Amino acid sequence: MKKVISVLVIFVLVSCGAKKTTGSTALYEVLTEQSDGGGNIKFFEILTEPNEIKMLQNDPHLASKMKQADINNSNYVILNMGEKNTGGYSIGVESVEETDKNIIITVKEKSPAPDAMVMQVVTYPYTVVKVHSKKEIIVK
Repeated sequence: MKKVISVLVIFVLVSCGAKKTTGSTALYEVLTEQSDGGGNIKFFEILTEPNEIKMLQNDPHLASKMKQADINNSNYVILNMGEKNTGGYSIGVESVEETDKNIIITVKEKSPAPDAMVMQVVTYPYTVVKVHSKKEIIVK
């Protein structure tokens, strides 16, 4: 009886400690998506150089999400929607595809419905995306 209980206890302990790993990481990660704080005009900026990327660490939303290894091994993309006269707008990533030569990011913009009740305040929606690759990035 003691042997059976011992085997069951060992089995439970071993199975609880098991982790499933797929061996591959996600191609991209959205670091922050904010409704305010972006640029006045609509633009997409791709940061590839370490000195450019380090400037992102000054943003309180991003400082804790960035590591030195990421700066050297990843590219960052800033998606700015520009100035909007009301709330309810956002910009994000619809899809990211990797080809042999580059990474293609498809941007998704959201606007409030025409009859939606929204805040009457000027906003500057933006999103920062980390791409786990140093390949050339194309934004659509």
